[in-house]
Amino acid sequence: MLRLYDYFDSGNGYKVRLLLHQLAIPFELIELDIMKGETRTPAFLAKNPNGRIPTLELEDGSFLAESNAILFYLGEGTAFLPEDRLARARVLQWMFFEHSTATSPMSQWRASG
Repeated sequence: MLRLYDYFDSGNGYKVRLLLHQLAIPFELIELDIMKGETRTPAFLAKNPNGRIPTLELEDGSFLAESNAILFYLGEGTAFLPEDRLARARVLQWMFFEHSTATSPMSQWRASG
């Protein structure tokens, strides 16, 4: 079973949780409190050296970090990541836009609050 290391208030984590639910993929949610430094422990840093969430533990024990990389991985072979070259590029276009224009500024604003 997949394990998602996440922080409930994370917008990036929400994207991953949403796709997991949309695809009806069972997963175990392991919530870490980033405000208490729980992603900076040696145990978590062994999973993701960047110490960031979300991080997805795959069934083979490997780890995948960065929300859009996780979305790309989960979307493979589904309608969420089309096979058509242009349609696929448009999905990536939206993902890059969302990350640089929407998510990052909101995260910075929320963290400074």
